[in-house]
Amino acid sequence: MKKKVLKLLAVLLMIAMVLTSFAGCGKSAQSPASSENTQNTGTTPTQTPESTPQDTGKYYDATASVESIIKDAAGKGKVGNWGLGNEYEVQALLAKYGQPITFLSQAFDMDGFDNDTILLASAMTYNELGLVKNSYEGGYGYGDKVGIIDMNDEGVAMLEDNIFCTREFAQKHPNTVKAFLYASMKGWEYACSNPEEAAQIVYEYGSSVSSEHQAYMASEVKKLVETDTTGAAVKDYGNMDDKALQQTLDLAKKYIQLSDPAAADKLQSLTLDDIRDASYLKDAMASGGKFGELEKTSVSIQLKWLPQAQFMGYYVALKKGFYKDVGLDVTIIPGGGDIGETTAVYTGQVDFGVTWVSNLIAANAGGMDLLQIAQVFQRSGLVLVYKLN
Repeated sequence: MKKKVLKLLAVLLMIAMVLTSFAGCGKSAQSPASSENTQNTGTTPTQTPESTPQDTGKYYDATASVESIIKDAAGKGKVGNWGLGNEYEVQALLAKYGQPITFLSQAFDMDGFDNDTILLASAMTYNELGLVKNSYEGGYGYGDKVGIIDMNDEGVAMLEDNIFCTREFAQKHPNTVKAFLYASMKGWEYACSNPEEAAQIVYEYGSSVSSEHQAYMASEVKKLVETDTTGAAVKDYGNMDDKALQQTLDLAKKYIQLSDPAAADKLQSLTLDDIRDASYLKDAMASGGKFGELEKTSVSIQLKWLPQAQFMGYYVALKKGFYKDVGLDVTIIPGGGDIGETTAVYTGQVDFGVTWVSNLIAANAGGMDLLQIAQVFQRSGLVLVYKLN
């Protein structure tokens, strides 16, 4: 009897060892940790065979090519974006290098980047990139241990922050529109000339971030306002560069997906004349600040997000009295939450708004008749950030 029990125990032990062996094999082939531990020893990142994940690191060499980094991160399914209107740039970049245009949904922090859930994370130069690099409140402190892929350098840039209203409002209130543009551009010029003061002004209006981060943001926003997609200096604040706008429209037509067939058809037929009119800005800047009788003196502008240096020109114009000087009483309305700036302007809740050009394009394709009257950011602020070995 004792021998039978021992023999049975031996058989059970043997079965357990075999099952354990199979379980270990399954983990080696399927565990996300295995793919995360693949590293690259040369300048070309490639996915290391999963059987030897310990051979190399999971980040990228400083001399690695953009193409190799994108192919590696995309191959691992670890490219992230928020999906709020600037994912089209990421999709265009992925397509440029022959990759599927899918991406991970990225949260509004950089935790996914920090914990390696995302290897190529979306970041605005004036916001998330600063948090990744810096060690102040809310920062991750990576310093120079990160690299970036710039949408402007890659030829897939889409223009972001503009000023818009409805076409009907502009036609009925031309002097008001010109006065608002004149004072706003004066605010942007002052803010870019004095970014530290501008950051402090925004901070005092109820900043959503620390004063240190506001200062960083102001210095980076200045670059977006005063430099175009090619890296050339821009002297005319609010300038609408048709070449950059056309590229934005072309990419929007290719990557914006609208479920309504009529809207999808209209999207493909849109031209620049359907989304912008540069005459109001031109007349405003040539006016010397004199506009005749204003059709409306109390106006409001809907921002895309909470108070931060991304919008410093408007807060400076309000603080310095530039709006008051042209006869305007202006209310700045922060964004965030469920507030849609295109809808707020279209329905008449506010008179002016700030949005990305792609959002305005999609809104007009959907039946709104919005009109861009100034382009504040002259280049894309979007980059993909990655860790260096």
